[in-house]
Amino acid sequence: MPPVFSHGDLRLYLLRLLDEAPRHGYDLMQALSDRTGGTYTPSAGTIYPRLAKLEEEGLVTKTVDGRKTVYEITDAGRTEVADRADDLEGIEAGLADSVRLIADEVRGSVREAMKSLRADLAAAAQADRAAQAGRTAPAGERNGPPRPADDVRTASREQLRRADAAVTEFRTTVRADLRTHVARGGALPSTAVDALEEALTQAQRALTVALRG
Repeated sequence: MPPVFSHGDLRLYLLRLLDEAPRHGYDLMQALSDRTGGTYTPSAGTIYPRLAKLEEEGLVTKTVDGRKTVYEITDAGRTEVADRADDLEGIEAGLADSVRLIADEVRGSVREAMKSLRADLAAAAQADRAAQAGRTAPAGERNGPPRPADDVRTASREQLRRADAAVTEFRTTVRADLRTHVARGGALPSTAVDALEEALTQAQRALTVALRG
């Protein structure tokens, strides 16, 4: 995926955010993450050098408020924002495209995963029906010796253990990945959680259909 901000665009967009209201550094980072739907979460090493450059150019000022440094746009900064309104409109359009693109990629991944899951479930259901037909056919028509009912229950219990293990592993892995991502300061966009919920719902429905089949 191409970068969210092209060369020089981040500098201008920081001015745009400060034109809305004075902000401290973390607030600017959070605003950028929110405006991009979580597709871009800048680090302090990215934001503060640009703010320092804007201060050198006389476009922003900073004041210390307790433990926070608050940045405020100057009249010269507002003039640049006004003069480059067309550029800012293009940046806003690019941000909207980036959010749509990441959402489309998530939905595409979910659709491909669900296709594979449905195919696996359909194949498993077909194999199960064939096995049951072989066990209930007359002795002379069965493929191989008859299997007692206990074998069916034993096999089902084994598959249940496999299913339990798969669900537990999925839950553990996803929770660990999400918690680690957020703990490291990563953004968790609602589109990603929506896609996860949709995938789980579809998987449940597909499994229900296969079990009834």
